[in-house]
Amino acid sequence: MANKRILITGAAGFLGSHLCDRFIKEGFDVVGMDNLITGDLKNIEHLFKLKEFEFYHCDVTKFVHVPGNLDYILHFASPASPIDYLKIPIQTLKVGALGTHNCLGLAKSKGARMLVASTSEVYGDPMVHPQTEEYWGNVNPVGPRGVYDEAKRFMESITMAYHTYHQVETRIVRIFNTYGPRMRLNDGRALPAFIGQVLRGEDLTVFGDGSQTRSFCYVDDLVEGIFRLLHSDYAYPVNIGNPVEISLKDFAEEIIKLTGSTAKIIYKPLPVDDPKQRKPDITKAKELLGWEPKVDRAEGLKITYEYFKNLSPEEYTKQPKEFNTKA
Repeated sequence: MANKRILITGAAGFLGSHLCDRFIKEGFDVVGMDNLITGDLKNIEHLFKLKEFEFYHCDVTKFVHVPGNLDYILHFASPASPIDYLKIPIQTLKVGALGTHNCLGLAKSKGARMLVASTSEVYGDPMVHPQTEEYWGNVNPVGPRGVYDEAKRFMESITMAYHTYHQVETRIVRIFNTYGPRMRLNDGRALPAFIGQVLRGEDLTVFGDGSQTRSFCYVDDLVEGIFRLLHSDYAYPVNIGNPVEISLKDFAEEIIKLTGSTAKIIYKPLPVDDPKQRKPDITKAKELLGWEPKVDRAEGLKITYEYFKNLSPEEYTKQPKEFNTKA
């Protein structure tokens, strides 16, 4: 009997590469797709020797074609860090809109089930805490973060439209802050930013007074939740994240202690529309999927720090990627 076949867009990215690993481990044939604007082939180079893996260098905002049958599609192609989506706002909007539309069209033509990667950013700067899936969010559509927030909100809307109008089997995961090996050190998010500063011998930068909170989920836990959601029969959004909340000031102190650094914390103004609180309500994931995170932050941070520590010095001193900003 032939293996099930799955397309993973954004395959060379942090999350996409871990999903490729998991589905190959589960006996799937995996088709990876990425335009490499933020992804890195180093994340998946270990897979190229496998007959179960094939890769297409492709921009899903323009056209998506995969010959042969497809059973599933995971749409994870999108810039995910503030540094990226503030530099390439139009590409960010296009991959959430045109890229999702193209992938849904492919799912319809192939009879494939499609899961889209939404995020907690659909809640914006939330006025409900913790955030449940029923909360509609507090998003500024014309603010600097709007290009990412609204791309994800449109993604959810068009996915549900294809589900209700075309009867495409769809799933929607709302991902909260996730961390682990293969993150980019210079992508602007708190964890790699703090560890990168430690490795470069710099002080740690906290924005605002550091009282804003985040909830960090280890990548293996997230992948498990996505795997279960894909195979569930639930079409509406499901939060996947770790509900253990910590302030960014306390988190910076945790990183200093973990790394044995003598760095100090310096404070800078809070960026526009930066969320003050971020904590998932995971009741649905527990009830529908039997899922909850297993890896506690101390264990996950230790693994992640070891990964970053073993990078070459060039990796943690190089500047953020420059993009071709023509859309």
